[in-house]
Amino acid sequence: MNRRLIEKAERLISKEKGTVFKDPGGRINIALVYPNIYPIGMSSLGFQGIYGLLNSRNDVVCERAFLPEPDDIEEFERTGTELFSLESKRPLSRFDIIAFSVSFENDYPNILKILKMSGIPLRSAERGPFHPLVIMGGVCAFYNPEPLAEFMDMFLVGEAEEMFLEFLFAYRDSGTREILFENALRIEGIYIPRYYSVEYDDAGRIHNRKARDNAPEIIRKRTFMDVTKSSLKTAIITPEAEFSDMYLLEAMRGCVWSCRFCVAGRIYNPPRRKDLNLLKEEIKEALTKTRRVGLIGPSLSDYPWIVEVLSMEGVDFSITSLRASPGSGRIVQLLKGHRSVSIAPEAGTERLRSVINKNITDRDIMETAKLILGSGVETLRLYFMIGLPSETRADVNEIINMVGRIREDNRKGFITLSVSTFVPKPFTPFQWHPMESMKEVKERLKIIKKGLSRVRGVKVFHDVPKYAYMQGLFALGDRRTGKLIEKAAFEGGLKWGHESMGIDHDLSIFRKKEITGALPWDFIDVGISRDDLWKEYRSAMSM
Repeated sequence: MNRRLIEKAERLISKEKGTVFKDPGGRINIALVYPNIYPIGMSSLGFQGIYGLLNSRNDVVCERAFLPEPDDIEEFERTGTELFSLESKRPLSRFDIIAFSVSFENDYPNILKILKMSGIPLRSAERGPFHPLVIMGGVCAFYNPEPLAEFMDMFLVGEAEEMFLEFLFAYRDSGTREILFENALRIEGIYIPRYYSVEYDDAGRIHNRKARDNAPEIIRKRTFMDVTKSSLKTAIITPEAEFSDMYLLEAMRGCVWSCRFCVAGRIYNPPRRKDLNLLKEEIKEALTKTRRVGLIGPSLSDYPWIVEVLSMEGVDFSITSLRASPGSGRIVQLLKGHRSVSIAPEAGTERLRSVINKNITDRDIMETAKLILGSGVETLRLYFMIGLPSETRADVNEIINMVGRIREDNRKGFITLSVSTFVPKPFTPFQWHPMESMKEVKERLKIIKKGLSRVRGVKVFHDVPKYAYMQGLFALGDRRTGKLIEKAAFEGGLKWGHESMGIDHDLSIFRKKEITGALPWDFIDVGISRDDLWKEYRSAMSM
């Protein structure tokens, strides 16, 4: 094995607190893989939580692997070194199970790169009984696993706390791969693509979907209802993570607001909140390792005891963005001295915020921004989206006007805009809506940047539009999208033509879909009525 690559892995390990080392003998050997680089993967609560959960079992050894940095990929290829785990430096091909934790669609090509670097056939049908079982969990598995169906042996659809352990029981009790698949079919939330075939009509639309060998027609998303029993928390502290030396803790799961663009706010419902006393105990445990504690939740302003938590002494708290509302004032005061605090107006006008069900007023935004900048926070970060359904140039110009008014209200500190492109997602009311053209999105970004270029202390950052469209393509795609993922992985990305790269008419991200058409993810039940989503979409588009 290559000495330089081994030494780099050792340097990363040497900076960690909480790393687990086990003898692999007699245990189920799992390589937990995050399909992006180490600093990003180590800042994922889901990834960290599953690592801790699996290693809490005596019959399992779980080790980590990541997509190498670009220079390191070249070194792997130059020396013919297989991708290996951090803990034992074993090639991934020698593990029993490779478990991908996937949170972002744009990481799909990285999954294929990792399999290739590990000497493992890309497609499930090409693997034999001596290859590792390749499975996938994480939020992307919740709502549309079909683009990766050819590459995965199995998906865990839903929250993994109970489901993964039930799968391990089945793995332990199954003598062969085929028996394992048969046993896993009986576990709610397990999806095994090889038991399903999809037929298309002459126009390229989904015509029929068939299950065989008593596989369930519908896969029900697994929900872990009692988050007080969840053990998802940071397992390893490291200064090399994006959230350097930070201990992540989940305060709540699910969101009370149900914004129409947000898939996480839909599929993680119903909202569940961790007991205050339990969260305090977890924070005290975190303080034995670091002062930096990150509280995770989609709407922490709505966590009933957030003020009591943030009032704890001796803790450097970091929280996800505040909701702009009158109730945020006390929270802002408790975050004094923080370098940055975020709020997410999402749109520049109240009309467009009503369309997306982001029910906050201009006054809410202005007052919350004034409180944040007036409290001594160095940077106010504002999250906006462009290309939202029914958005006009007037809505875009109002983003500029709003930021200008915030700046006039308070000259202290800095304002940073993070502007992303709207991407329709499954199981949201906007799953039927097309994306705005790339040309128009680029023009709207230019308008914002030019309009704010001369405003003191304001910076504008935005995503790369072509990656937003790739995200949409992978989020809404069917099994045929797998060919495009492979192309993106090994042919230098995707070239965007006038037509959506051969994707059929109904699933093109640039064309509006109708309720009568089949969608690739229709076989998944996340507890949301298709008819209710359609009614909500029609209501939004009438505003």
